[in-house]
Amino acid sequence: MKVDLLYGKKGLVFNVPDWVKGSVIRKRPMKPLPDAGKAVTEALLNPVGSQALASLAAGKKTACILICDITRPVPNGTILPPVIECIEGAGISRKNILILVATGLHRPNEGSELREIIGSQEIFKTVRAENHFARDRDAHVSLGVTTGGIPIMIDRRFVEADVKLVTGLVEPHFMAGYSGGRKVIAPGIAYQDTILKFHTSRILEHCKAVNCVIEGNPLHNEQVEIVRAIGGVVGLNVVIDEDRRIGFVNFGEIEASHLEAVSFMRRHAEVEVPRRFSTIVTTSAGYPLDKTYYQTVKGMVGVIDILEPGGDIIIASECSEGMGSRDFVEAQRVLCRIGPEKFMAMLDSREKALVDEWQTEMLLKATRKGTVHLFTTGLRADDYQDIFIKRTASVEQAVKESLARSGTNEIAVVPEGPYVIPLFEEGQR
Repeated sequence: MKVDLLYGKKGLVFNVPDWVKGSVIRKRPMKPLPDAGKAVTEALLNPVGSQALASLAAGKKTACILICDITRPVPNGTILPPVIECIEGAGISRKNILILVATGLHRPNEGSELREIIGSQEIFKTVRAENHFARDRDAHVSLGVTTGGIPIMIDRRFVEADVKLVTGLVEPHFMAGYSGGRKVIAPGIAYQDTILKFHTSRILEHCKAVNCVIEGNPLHNEQVEIVRAIGGVVGLNVVIDEDRRIGFVNFGEIEASHLEAVSFMRRHAEVEVPRRFSTIVTTSAGYPLDKTYYQTVKGMVGVIDILEPGGDIIIASECSEGMGSRDFVEAQRVLCRIGPEKFMAMLDSREKALVDEWQTEMLLKATRKGTVHLFTTGLRADDYQDIFIKRTASVEQAVKESLARSGTNEIAVVPEGPYVIPLFEEGQR
């Protein structure tokens, strides 16, 4: 049997030996919309919990549209043209419409990369697009403090716009439960202190700060408080299938519309599995998510619910841009130097996280459960000393060695990585 794994832009074929029994875990079938562009237009006319976009924009002077950065495969080329057309038709000039890239603490997306994420040459040429810079204090407005003590500091370009629209992909997220909606604002366009405060171990080690859990999730709760402090925010949410086709789109008040999109996505992305496995093959979902080792951690964490304790996670991720930020690399080096126990003790002592160290913290959630093996063609030889997990020359070799250790011939394969979350006896979570 051959299984196509999402890997980079071209994919990777995993040759499953004939003697191996492979359980391939995919999203439940999702019917793509026959005319996605038309569906976006209809969503703008039929909102969830708010006025239609044209009514919201009527009589207003400025609009700010948030889009995700390069790490998310959002179909902006499909969703942005109807949005811009609607806002412009309501009377706001294109020169007064800003597309703001919600980078959080990630690097900016510029040049050809900015063109790529906007996805429409016409929009790219006629509408101003800028990046968020989380480290620029003066670029943010203070809106108070959450009940959890987190400063609410948000990019003033969004806060001061008359029309505040968030776009985003709704998919499982290993900290916030699901991505999109409120998450595009925080951390997307939040000041660094806001981001660092809600990435502390106090929040991330909470039992509900995990994939597919929103109710009681402390990170989600903080994000919702921040959205409410801004006020008047609307969202355009999309869901895509394994082939990146739009299967759902809606528009409306940011909380209500996001929850509706989450409800739809749950039926496809959360897959109940009746057993655990000692050997699991997964991915970091291919391009663009697997551009860095930093993002690869999401794929490791995505399968831990069905991993037999002490088992093996074998993950394929291209890492075409290498490790990730210098801050993340430094956190990895600290972990390799002092070990998991001291690393977590260090994080537990902080009132504010250091940039990107939280991804190393999340990696430990996978390594506590079993052993992680990485297949990649993108890292340099000297990067391997900092990854903390094991490397493998091929997925097939890692599977062979894992099965020899476990004494079984059964494996689970999750070709789409963290975009589908297998759950063992979900009702008991």
